[in-house]
Amino acid sequence: MQAAARHQLVVGGQRSGKSRQAERLALAWLREQPGRSVTLIATAEAHDAEMRERIARHRAERPAGVETVEEPLQLCAALRAQAAPQRLLVVDCLTLWLANWLMPMHGAARREAWLEECAALDALLPQLASSVVFVSNEVGWGVMPMGREVRAYVDDLGRLNQQIARRCATLTLMVAGQAWSRPVEEKG
Repeated sequence: MQAAARHQLVVGGQRSGKSRQAERLALAWLREQPGRSVTLIATAEAHDAEMRERIARHRAERPAGVETVEEPLQLCAALRAQAAPQRLLVVDCLTLWLANWLMPMHGAARREAWLEECAALDALLPQLASSVVFVSNEVGWGVMPMGREVRAYVDDLGRLNQQIARRCATLTLMVAGQAWSRPVEEKG
């Protein structure tokens, strides 16, 4: 089986249960076979009190046995560094990873660098030693944003989700805490 065939993408709206579903998948991975491990690659940055609280809540609720690596930008390097055949990697989440590159709290957007990182990620996934569960928001179902920058972000996230989905065996849509999964169609 190709390494990419083991990857999964979990998408949904805010508070839809995406992270909880990724945790369920991680726990199932751990129970399946002795000697397995899980590493969560967290992309969030705590720039305000509310975000610090969210991060603290996620840490406190994370299942025992799940290690955490915080990496807001260099996702490929983090995946390479943590990859191992008996380790599941959970990336939570692509939405914030994209925002860190294109809508940073401090400094200017780094679009060209992000495009290079996306291309590197696309090339890395088929050969990565670990299976990966990606978590991302589905934000394109709502009202069209008024601002040009926000519209561009929504478009970029939609393209990123499609790119990742093409490298995954399973796509899960979270709706009101319920998972709807299906195999990703074969690419021709």
